[in-house]
Amino acid sequence: MLAPHLVRAFNTAKASENKIHDDTVAARFGFTGGLVPGVDVYAYMTNQPVMKWGRAWLEHGSIECRFGKPVYDGEMAEIEATEIAGGIGLSVTSRGENCAMGSAALPPAEPAPDLADWTLATVPEHRPPASEASLPVGAWLASRTVACTPDYVRQYLEDVRETDSLYADEGLVHPGTVLRMCNYALSSSVVLGPWIHVGSKVRNFAAARVGDELVARARVTSNHTHKGHKFVVLDAMVVANNRTAIARVEHTAIYLPRQVAAA
Repeated sequence: MLAPHLVRAFNTAKASENKIHDDTVAARFGFTGGLVPGVDVYAYMTNQPVMKWGRAWLEHGSIECRFGKPVYDGEMAEIEATEIAGGIGLSVTSRGENCAMGSAALPPAEPAPDLADWTLATVPEHRPPASEASLPVGAWLASRTVACTPDYVRQYLEDVRETDSLYADEGLVHPGTVLRMCNYALSSSVVLGPWIHVGSKVRNFAAARVGDELVARARVTSNHTHKGHKFVVLDAMVVANNRTAIARVEHTAIYLPRQVAAA
């Protein structure tokens, strides 16, 4: 079976607007330090599916992941892959704790959804605060556009400590960049305080390439409260060059942690 994938985690978001990645702010919520973004932990988890299935997984593979415990900057993360019915099970362990779980598969290729069904919303000039009113069920969100320049793609591969040469050899964009677009759909649409990405389900339709411009078209499917946290769920399509469907994602985040609400 696949060997464990070992990564010395790197917090790519220390300077981001989301202060859950800032050491001082995260400590106020009981964390040891700033959290490594969930989209980057996801990036670590994609190494073994790509090692097993190659480019085919980027073109029509699937994966789901759930984040439970934080992964911290500078700590070792070990991703283990085990054979399960229909694919591989994935787990992330750091500092002796199980931090994330998931599974990946390679289902048969299928036609991508019609992009005409996915509204390309306009990023607001003035973002409202995140709330039930600004993130209502059925609302369409749009991310900012990301140009996948050679320098951008090269830096991302370095940041997530990717060891597979496939991306550099074939000029492909890492799937972690694709999932990051769903975070941008939230942060481009509303003003958020400290918030937490808690899980995603991804179905790939094409591999993004160096030179592509990516954007996410996302619809809010749920806005609810659970155990004091306010959650939002997006049904997002990541699109390249406004014409190619790259991946469909069910993206779940706590946009208002109970600790923030109680402050």
